[in-house]
Amino acid sequence: MAQNIEDKICKLRDEIRRNDVLYYVQNAPQLSDQQYDALFAELKQLEQEHPELITPDSPTQRVSERPVDGFETVAHSIPMLSIDNTYNEAELRKFDERVAKGLESAGYDYTVEPKIDGLAVSLRYEKGRLVRAATRGDGSRGDDVTGNIRTIGAIPLTLESEDIPDILEVRGEVYMPKKAFTKLNQLRTDAGEPEFANPRNAAAGSLKLLDARITATRKLAFFAYSVGQASTPLAQTHYEALGKLKRFGLPVNTATKAKDIDKVIAMCHLQEKTKDSLDYQIDGMVIKVNRYDQHDLLGTTGRAPKWCIAYKFAAEQAETILESITVQVGKNGTLTPVANLKPVQLAGTTVKRATLHNFDQLARLDVRCGDTVIIEKAGEIIPQVVEVIIKKRDLFESQPFEIPTACPACGGQVQKDEDGVYLRCVNPNCTAQLKERLEYFVGKGQMNIDKLGPALIEQLVETKLVKTFADIYTLRFDQLAQLQNPPALAIRRGPRHSQCRRPVRPDPGR
Repeated sequence: MAQNIEDKICKLRDEIRRNDVLYYVQNAPQLSDQQYDALFAELKQLEQEHPELITPDSPTQRVSERPVDGFETVAHSIPMLSIDNTYNEAELRKFDERVAKGLESAGYDYTVEPKIDGLAVSLRYEKGRLVRAATRGDGSRGDDVTGNIRTIGAIPLTLESEDIPDILEVRGEVYMPKKAFTKLNQLRTDAGEPEFANPRNAAAGSLKLLDARITATRKLAFFAYSVGQASTPLAQTHYEALGKLKRFGLPVNTATKAKDIDKVIAMCHLQEKTKDSLDYQIDGMVIKVNRYDQHDLLGTTGRAPKWCIAYKFAAEQAETILESITVQVGKNGTLTPVANLKPVQLAGTTVKRATLHNFDQLARLDVRCGDTVIIEKAGEIIPQVVEVIIKKRDLFESQPFEIPTACPACGGQVQKDEDGVYLRCVNPNCTAQLKERLEYFVGKGQMNIDKLGPALIEQLVETKLVKTFADIYTLRFDQLAQLQNPPALAIRRGPRHSQCRRPVRPDPGR
C-alpha cells in the first residue's frame, strides 16, 4: 500500500513538471488551469497525509513558510560581466569590424536575442536539482535569493534530461510580464501604495522581498540566456547551448542566427517595430558571436566581453499639447510640477500626464501652457516632458509658468532646499502633506489597512475626521457611514507584527 502511494505521488509530480514545461517553455499547455490545480491539490493532500514522502524538489515545496532575516552574499564561480551598449547602426558596424579584426577575418556568425528589461540571476544546478540562485550583484558576488527564485513557476526545481552536466550554472533574466505589472500597480493604487515605476523595478523589488510568500504572488517569470560554469561542455556554439537549455526544461527566449552584420541590423530594426506586441518589456537586442572558441579568442575587457554587444532601442517619444500645469505636494512637502496633456498614445498606453521633475527643469525647458511638447518613456513607465517645439508656440498668448511663492494646497510658506533643486512647503499642518503621509502609512508595507485608499483619505482629511495617524483608530461606524461610498475597513497589524497578519497564500499553480 505504501509503495502504491509513493508511486502515485511520483506520477503526480512528473505530470505537474511535464505540464510546467508545456506551459512555461513550449507555450503549448494541454491542461486548463482548473485541471492543473486539481493535480496540484491532489499531490498536496497526499503529501500532507504522508509527510515522510515529501522531497525538496516537489512542486509543493516552492514557497517557504518563514520570512528570512536577510540575504547572504555568495561568490559567482564565473563573473557575471556587463554588456557594452550601442545605440545606432554605425556603432554596430564598428563592433563587427572589431570582431573581424580580432578573429583575423575567420568565418563567424552571430545570434540575436531580445534584451529583457529585468534582473540578471545565476541558477546553480547540481545533478539536475536547483541548489542555489543569486543576483548578479557587483558581478563577482551577489545576493543568495534561492528561496524567492523557487517561487517562480517558470524555473524548474529539477532539470529533465539524461545529459545534464553534474554542475550547471544557468544565467538568465527574472522579469515581470506587462499584464502582471499592470495588475500589481492597480492593487497598490487601491491599497494607497505608490506604484512601481516600471516592470524592472517591480521585478527587482519582488525578488528582494524577505518573505517568499509575497514574492510568490507577484507572478514573476524567467528566461535563460547563457551558461556559466558547467562540469562538462554543453555545446560548441551559443545557439546550440540555448537549444539544450530549452530541452532541459528551462524557458528560453527566441534567438535567431545571423550570418553577418547586415542581417543583425535588419533583425534589430524589425524587433524595434514589433516590441510593443510582446507581454514583457525589452529595451534592445543582444548580439553575440555564436562560436564559443571564438569567445575565447576575442576575450574580455575589465567589465564586458568583446564578443557581445547590446543594441539599445531609441527612447519612446510622442508629440502632444500641454494643456495645463499643476503642482503636486508630496508627503515631505516637495512641490512637483506635473504636465496635464492632451491624451496621446505612447508605447501602447494612453498618456494624459507627464512629470516635469522640478521647477529648475521646468525653467530649463521653458515649458508653458499650450505648448506642443515631446514626451518619452525611455524605458520607464512614468512619462516625462523632454522637449518643447518652440516654432509651434503662440508667441502672443504664451506666458512663462509662475513658480509658486506659497503652497498651492494650504497657502503656507515654501522654501527651496539649500544647495538643492526642490521647493518645499514648510507648513507642518499642510493637508496635502497629511494626505500623502496617510496614504503611505496605511499601505501594505506599513500598517496594511484594507480599503483605505486615496479617495477615502481625501474625505477623511477634508471632513477633519482624521488629523493624525492616531485618529484612524478612533473612527466610529456612524462617522464612516456618512461618507460617500463608505468602506468596510479591516485594520491589521503591520509587518513588525507578522504573527498577527493574515498569511499570504500563493497561487499553487500559475
